[in-house]
Amino acid sequence: MTARHLRSALLVAAAVPLAAATAAAALRASHLKLYADRHRIEITAQPRPGCPRCHGEGGWWDGGAFPEMEACGCSSDRRELCIRLLPVPARNEPPF
Repeated sequence: MTARHLRSALLVAAAVPLAAATAAAALRASHLKLYADRHRIEITAQPRPGCPRCHGEGGWWDGGAFPEMEACGCSSDRRELCIRLLPVPARNEPPF
């Protein structure tokens, strides 16, 4: 292995943790949540802590006999991204 290959390998090895740290900081700054497993990668919106409407709760409860959660636009109007990786294995057993 030449010095050129060694230097390239070290640069690539240093770039991966730097890219991961940069991605994590960008997700935190834009109030996004990352979830990853072997079947999918999901990026979803989180409520903004400084939102004047929901105060970081993501919504509020409507009163009445049957209260329902009203979602705030700071998280519900934003897009979500889901990338499927591996198919979920089929189960051959009854559900109950």
